[in-house]
Amino acid sequence: MSPNPSSSPTLDSLQAENDALRAQIQQLHANRTAVAAQKEKDDTYEQSQVRFRTVFENSPLGQKIISPDLLIRQANPALVAMLGLTRPDEVVGRRIIDFAHPHFRNDWDHLQERLWHHHIPTFTFDTCLVRADGSSFWCQVHSILFPDEGQELGYTTLIDITAHKELEAALKRLYDTQETVLHLVAHDVKTPIAHIQMLTELLRRDGAGQESDAPKFLGLIEHACDEASALLQDVLYIGEMDATRLKKEPTDLNAFLDTQLTLHRVAAQQKGVALTLELPPHVVTAPLNPNKFNRVVVNLLTNALKFTPAGGRVVVRLEEPAGRPRLSVQDTGVGIAPALQARIFDKFSTAARAGLYGEGTTGLGLFITQQIVRLHGGKIRVESRENAGTTFFIDL
Repeated sequence: MSPNPSSSPTLDSLQAENDALRAQIQQLHANRTAVAAQKEKDDTYEQSQVRFRTVFENSPLGQKIISPDLLIRQANPALVAMLGLTRPDEVVGRRIIDFAHPHFRNDWDHLQERLWHHHIPTFTFDTCLVRADGSSFWCQVHSILFPDEGQELGYTTLIDITAHKELEAALKRLYDTQETVLHLVAHDVKTPIAHIQMLTELLRRDGAGQESDAPKFLGLIEHACDEASALLQDVLYIGEMDATRLKKEPTDLNAFLDTQLTLHRVAAQQKGVALTLELPPHVVTAPLNPNKFNRVVVNLLTNALKFTPAGGRVVVRLEEPAGRPRLSVQDTGVGIAPALQARIFDKFSTAARAGLYGEGTTGLGLFITQQIVRLHGGKIRVESRENAGTTFFIDL
């Protein structure tokens, strides 16, 4: 029996259709595999994004993402709180340089140059930022570059290192105090010690034959010991002042100053100097550490009496210009030369002078005075003309 002539084309068409179906199935399978792979990739990306957001949002460190123009794209809650703000939208969209302390704005220009101009992948530095309330704090900044949708962004971590910087400053003050002691021993104490040695030798050698000179020598030895003791006391006071945080309390300045002047009236009378106190009709108070601030008034009154001749006058005034306490000590003494005025508050000031009656000086009194005033949040300044008197002003 001969084959049906129409059967071959039918088989061919069926085979072609079968091949086409098989190809479609393979394509569908390939598409499904690609979709599954893309879904797995998307799921992995989404999981990584979830992990990133979890770490970013909950990190105790300040973190942000910035663009090449230093614009903040993202900011975590820790950074928002670090800047003294409450919402991320108060930070996002602003340039990080807007929060920089004016003296440290160049740090961010340097970061911009290093990361995006020189393409250095990481950069770390210490800088100072300003909170919303105007207070400043130190932070360590660590930035890295990463690609994102065709551009390079900066991922930055900020760590508050204010406590570390304060510790560094305290250690530096301690080191400076040690240097002060060494300077004192090397230069200033040796003079009274040399006088004591010389006078002791004179007493040993000549005391038996010249008994009348013994009291004079002993008096000079006592004076030299007083000089050395005053120097050491001032240096110890500086060390204590640097190491102690002042505990202040509301203080009646009227009564405080009245007590101080009472203690100095005898010395003023002995020198023939009129000492007066001018107070406002109402009580003026200020937060002070009375024990520490006592040293300020004592130093200024002692200086005024030291450089005011007999017949002169020292006036202590308490005022409240602009609602803030101002204390002034004015004398009609010899005044201070303009060239010396810029140095009178220096430690071991070269502007230090002996008093009109030969009173000694350590060169530390006004330095200590200025430091105590600063610890109280105040400022001290001087106005003076030679042979026309001096006035020290303290604004609290």
